[in-house]
Amino acid sequence: MALKLLLISTLLVIIHYSSSQQDGNECIKANAKSCGECIQVGEKCGWCMNPDFLKQGEPTSARCDEVESLQKKGCLLADIANPRGNVTVDKDTPVTDRKDKTEKLKPEDITQIQPQKLTLNLRSGEAQSFNLKFKRAEDYPIDLYYLMDLSYSMKDDLENVKNLGTDLMREMQQITSDFRIGFGSFVEKTVMPYISTTPAKLLNPCTGDQNCTSPFSYKNVLKLTADGAQFNRLVSQQQISGNLDSPEGGFDAIMQVAVCGEHIGWRNVTRLLVFSTDAGFHFAGDGKLGGIVLPNDGKCHLENNMYTMSHYYDYPSIAHLVQKLSDNNIQTIFAVTQDFQSVYRELKNLIPKSAVGTLSSNSSNVIKLIIDAYNSLSSEVILENSKLPEGLVMEYQAHCKNGVIGEGENGRKCSNISIGDEVSFRISVKATKCPEHGKSEVIKIKPLGFTEEVELVLNFICKCECQAKGIPNSMLCNNGNGTFECGACSCNEGRIGRECECSTEEVNSDDLDANCRRDNGTDICSNNGDCICGTCECKKRENPEERYSGKFCECDNFNCDRSGNKLCGGHGRCECRVCICDANYTGSACDCSLDTTTCLAKNKQICNGRGNCECGTCKCTDPKFQGPTCELCPTCPSVCTEHKDCVECLAFGTGLKKDTCEEECSDFKIIKVSDQSKLPQPVQSFPVMHCKERDANNDCWFYYTYAVNNDTEKEVHVVEKLECSTGPDIIPIVAGVVAGIVLIGLALLLIWKLLMIIHDRREFAKFEKEKMNAKWDTGENPIYKSAVTTVVNPKYEGK
Repeated sequence: MALKLLLISTLLVIIHYSSSQQDGNECIKANAKSCGECIQVGEKCGWCMNPDFLKQGEPTSARCDEVESLQKKGCLLADIANPRGNVTVDKDTPVTDRKDKTEKLKPEDITQIQPQKLTLNLRSGEAQSFNLKFKRAEDYPIDLYYLMDLSYSMKDDLENVKNLGTDLMREMQQITSDFRIGFGSFVEKTVMPYISTTPAKLLNPCTGDQNCTSPFSYKNVLKLTADGAQFNRLVSQQQISGNLDSPEGGFDAIMQVAVCGEHIGWRNVTRLLVFSTDAGFHFAGDGKLGGIVLPNDGKCHLENNMYTMSHYYDYPSIAHLVQKLSDNNIQTIFAVTQDFQSVYRELKNLIPKSAVGTLSSNSSNVIKLIIDAYNSLSSEVILENSKLPEGLVMEYQAHCKNGVIGEGENGRKCSNISIGDEVSFRISVKATKCPEHGKSEVIKIKPLGFTEEVELVLNFICKCECQAKGIPNSMLCNNGNGTFECGACSCNEGRIGRECECSTEEVNSDDLDANCRRDNGTDICSNNGDCICGTCECKKRENPEERYSGKFCECDNFNCDRSGNKLCGGHGRCECRVCICDANYTGSACDCSLDTTTCLAKNKQICNGRGNCECGTCKCTDPKFQGPTCELCPTCPSVCTEHKDCVECLAFGTGLKKDTCEEECSDFKIIKVSDQSKLPQPVQSFPVMHCKERDANNDCWFYYTYAVNNDTEKEVHVVEKLECSTGPDIIPIVAGVVAGIVLIGLALLLIWKLLMIIHDRREFAKFEKEKMNAKWDTGENPIYKSAVTTVVNPKYEGK
């Protein structure tokens, strides 16, 4: 009887453990062998330290599970190792709030970011969050270094810069009472082909009678000073030089200004570099033209305030400059002429906390340019952090002015910040794994362009406290074959098993292997693991997310059905090669949605009452209906009238819907054809409806075919020309009638004239005939009396 009870008990334990493996979570699947391994799996995992917790047949890894599951299995909360991370603020000096405006503070006494140092204890998978506060301080000191191109084209600019010191001092006093200014100049590398190396040109590179100084790469003329008059005096002594090519060697100069802090005199305050030029720039790789192939080393090489290695090191790369400018908290202002604005704006996009201003042809506007650029740079706060250790993730959330919240990359940035404004950032830090060395790490967060920074000391929780209290060579571990810690045995080298009861030399014995087979005909541990002391130890895969599990390693979480190239369609989890679908999904690959909202038609009926909703898609029972909700009938007569307005407005830009065409007719695809013969003809697999409708404005007809493509897109072929009935043309008719009347009148006149001519000729011929037939003569007519009377004047004597 006792033997039967023992067998039943053992069977129940095995069933219970197998069940937990099937329904388990990442804590169980990790197969953790110690408390330290367990707590690194995830933030929900805990380790039961009760020595009597495990049932017969259960492996040591069963101690690792979610805390709630361990409690359900009978482990008291006090016996569960579940260390939590925390945040400790080590230095929390309040941001400076200057109530007395006349009080002058040293830079080290001004605080703009709070807190300044924190310690984070991080457990894998558990994020720790904290707030950072930033406030722009009033009257914050400023160091400005003016770096000027002294090639010949900048001759007139030099004249306007000679009085820059005192003028700029006066303007900057409205922003800060602690302002210092310095000056440097650059031309080009002193080798061919950048300059002419003939002796005469080395002495005076300018043509004609112009007196120029010898070419040079970079010269630190004036260290940062508060004496504006000294700036004017030294700048007035500078002379223009010259070079051969158009781009200049400004990058060499910027690098030296950034890394030669002692020579320049940078303080731990706001640092501005004004780069003034009217030309482009050389960058890494261009040095090959002069036979210079060694990359720039990013170190200071100033001797007597002159850069001495321009002939030896190549120009720095843009990335190298970005690193050095950022490391030294220098904000760059590019003061360049209009011709090179586009070039330097692209460069600005690569250099954080930089600005570009348009320099007039003679630099007369340089003071206004500097003031505007400084206001633009200082009104923007961007957080950056030092390089993160592997497995560490940081997320930012900005809380800016007027309730503006930034997420993602924008979570690092706040804009339009005025002096005295206060903004905050919520920062979350999470470790995805413990570092290999297990030591603390230090990272720093700082606002770009500002010298202040926040130090984060990161401690990683990789072991449980109970591990430090372990008993080496404990008798509980098979007579001293292991260390008893956290309620379980951690075996010595060469020993394995739950209680270190096996030697590694015995792991392949036939008797033990029999316990690792589901039946006599199967492989050991399903060929997915090794039989260790009669217990299957499943193989690890290259992808840590993929695991074998089960008493005989018969299960895995990566061989389930896929849909859309996603395991379980992305809507479930794979357990023992079977998809466990999320709510509202079913099917072997969880690709069938049980949600019917996608099948609801406009009338709130499922599939318009003309089909069934299967996996979130309507299957229309009547083949003549189509569409996502069986609402389309391409071959129904009413379709032509229903879609007439959309077709007309899309194809011809007229009709009742011409003003709302884009909103109401966005699902139509219009294809124009030249004539009716080009319209598609209906086939069994692609039903098409031929339509003829009347135009709304011109009383014309237009022809089109309607079909539904892929159950969603309405495909319409339209004859591009309207068919309009032609009415009588009045003008030709009137012209024809008038012309006809005129022609008829002319014809009648001609006929009348012809008849009169004929009549006259006939009468004249008749007269001539009668005249010839006359029998008397007018000379002998007794009745004839002459019309002439002759009278003789009696007194006429013939004189």
